[in-house]
Amino acid sequence: MDQHLIISPAATFLARANGDSMQNLGIFDRDLLVVDRSLASIHGDVAVVALDGQLTCKVQDQQRGRLLSANDDYAPIPIWEGQELIVEGVVKASVRYHRPC
Repeated sequence: MDQHLIISPAATFLARANGDSMQNLGIFDRDLLVVDRSLASIHGDVAVVALDGQLTCKVQDQQRGRLLSANDDYAPIPIWEGQELIVEGVVKASVRYHRPC
């Protein structure tokens, strides 16, 4: 698994997805996310970010300064001047469980 999913072991962590806001990109509730901190985030990346201390997984719309869900039920999240946005890492892959764990 490591050779397929993890390029930088020291910069990679796993996180559990929570909710349905990214389902149209194939990330479902309880999926395991492979997040790489060594990758520089670019426009359109799926990333784990902390916005004013709140962690979320969203698509980065750097051209319009906002975070996007992959579910039409959720509105874009604007990033206002003065808000703290920290990119914790780029989501490189997700793993779906087909049997409860």
